[in-house]
Amino acid sequence: MNKELIINASGEGVEIALLEDKKLVELHYEHSQDQFAVGDLYLGKVKKLMPGLNAAFVDVGYEKDAFLHYTDLSPYFRSLLKFTKYALNGNTPWGNDFGKFQNETDIIKSGKITEVLNGKPEVLVQILKEPISSKGPRLSCEISLPGRFVVVTPFNDVVAISRKIHSADERKRLQRIVEAIKPKNFGVIVRTAAEGKNTAELHADILSLAEMWESIQKNLQGAKPPQIILSEKDKTTSILRDLLSDSFQKIVINDKSLVKETQEYISRISPQQEDIVSFHSTHNAIFDQYGITKQVKSSFGKTVNLDSGAYLIIEHTEALHVIDVNSGTRSADVSQELSALTTNLEAAKEIARQMRLRDLGGIIIIDFIDLRLPENKKKLLDSMEEFMANDRARHTILPVSKFGLMQITRQRLRPELNITTAEVCPSCKGTGKIGPSLLIADEIEKDLKYLINQGHRALALHVHPILAAYLTKGVFFNSIVWKWYRTYKLKLKIVSDNNAQITQYQFFDQKTEELIKL
Repeated sequence: MNKELIINASGEGVEIALLEDKKLVELHYEHSQDQFAVGDLYLGKVKKLMPGLNAAFVDVGYEKDAFLHYTDLSPYFRSLLKFTKYALNGNTPWGNDFGKFQNETDIIKSGKITEVLNGKPEVLVQILKEPISSKGPRLSCEISLPGRFVVVTPFNDVVAISRKIHSADERKRLQRIVEAIKPKNFGVIVRTAAEGKNTAELHADILSLAEMWESIQKNLQGAKPPQIILSEKDKTTSILRDLLSDSFQKIVINDKSLVKETQEYISRISPQQEDIVSFHSTHNAIFDQYGITKQVKSSFGKTVNLDSGAYLIIEHTEALHVIDVNSGTRSADVSQELSALTTNLEAAKEIARQMRLRDLGGIIIIDFIDLRLPENKKKLLDSMEEFMANDRARHTILPVSKFGLMQITRQRLRPELNITTAEVCPSCKGTGKIGPSLLIADEIEKDLKYLINQGHRALALHVHPILAAYLTKGVFFNSIVWKWYRTYKLKLKIVSDNNAQITQYQFFDQKTEELIKL
């Protein structure tokens, strides 16, 4: 599978498109004013305890208080409180050697929020979910610092290996290496990307994350809540950190400074791939050049058409997403069952792409075309699991029910991406109505008279061919254009424009060919 990253930088921020075999699968927007991104660390102030919810509301500077549930406190919450308190005062008994930090006793899973957060303290928190709709951010106190090969978790010494690494020998090798090189008081989760990596690469990754923890300690000194302590890397480097592999063929960016930053980042994490980064130097818009704009227009919206003539209807409610699969104009195959299975498999592949592209989260109900045979339902389930294998969000897929419905739960970390593909009609401005066609000639004459009074004499009128025929119809001396000539002593040139709307007209200067704005 060939992967390409196309990055469009503008004054408003950065748009990032991930292509797999030329097909758009992920679209990210990073605005310059974005805050409260997943992974950001904040110093927050507990504002209100909610014993009934076993949760607390924390002020992190967002317009609405963030939500912190007891289950997101982490077993090492008392150690985190102690660390935060000492770091704020700049009086750390362990100095810069975090290995000398004395951990507190763990909190119990079934405890109460009032037992550990009494006094409404200041606490270091990490954004678990971005603000969505009317809700503030969701927080976690289980601090994790992600690198390319490992994730570091302070206040423990646990080493865990990704379940996606299936080889028992490789798991044992990674376990031995990480236990030998990791600093004290840091737990390490070994990511799938670490498979086959040597000790030096893993050690460099762990050391860089340990240095990041030291910078967090420095940033906390003298901080006043609410205050950001450490921001997650920008989305470009975050995506590269999580996705960069040998299958990446190209990274194209239209901003020279961003090209340089990306090359420097890749040179650190994967020097052999530094040459895949290039600058988009042509005058064509970068998203147009790589067909992304067209894919966005065809992929978003209520209806998504498939190549075979089948189509999807995607509806969103407050509680869940519903996707309906329709055969449309697809021609029947050998049998109805085989035709339904073929359509469902095509739809399943597109649905898996749509979930990544739109970042659909929560509960997703898919109404596939009815299948009678159990083996076909099993094949559909296996195919959906295969299509979603590259989805980074945690998800669960249930088998097709007797009603032909498949239920999927998918992790949602940021707001769903909604892009309006419909355009406002330039003629009616979205009202569904246009001015009376009978009066269009009077409107043009009024503007013509105004331009003549402003000193314009060499004028060309660009109109739709139908309107051009209307203005010049009949015997020449009786046409509307001829009447204007007799009245204003001005020979108006009529130009047919197939791109113009039926009642749209524009005046141009014949000499300069420039549009004259009214």
